[in-house]
Amino acid sequence: MRRNRLACVVLYGLIVAACNSQEVSIAVPKPAELEGDEIGYYCNMIVAAHAGPKGQVFLANQEQPLWFTSARDTIAFTMLPEEPKNISAVYVSDMGKASWNQPEPGTWVEAQSAWYVIGSDRVGGMGAPEPVPFAEKSKAESFQAGYGGRVLSFEQIPQDEILNFDLTAPDHAKITKADGPM
Repeated sequence: MRRNRLACVVLYGLIVAACNSQEVSIAVPKPAELEGDEIGYYCNMIVAAHAGPKGQVFLANQEQPLWFTSARDTIAFTMLPEEPKNISAVYVSDMGKASWNQPEPGTWVEAQSAWYVIGSDRVGGMGAPEPVPFAEKSKAESFQAGYGGRVLSFEQIPQDEILNFDLTAPDHAKITKADGPM
């Protein structure tokens, strides 16, 4: 009995050592570019037809991303318990490079490394309060100086800011300032 236990412990140790010595590399997909006919995951509308930051989520078992008409919807997807959790990459528009009205190629940033302006005067293309993403904190702070809100990292975004908001509130109906690059 003792010999069997010892054999099991040794075998377990060898298995753990073998697993730890092998590097597991998971290829992170690069962001896809909007071609014009992508459909939003939640709204079933053409993504490029809406102003403001966009998003895309890659699932481990799919080659093509799920598209989102707003950064808000993209972040909500990662928070909702009923959505898939086999996420391999999440990208949002870098509004330090992108135009508010027209998405451009090469303006994506990994969602988890972006800085977000939450509670600004700008609303997204779907008319909802929009977390506005930036690759650089300094550009987020410049946007904040002009449009209000607060600058937060992805991890700091309160779930209720994304999932619970009131579209009937008067502040959420206004769109301010020019529509050029931020």
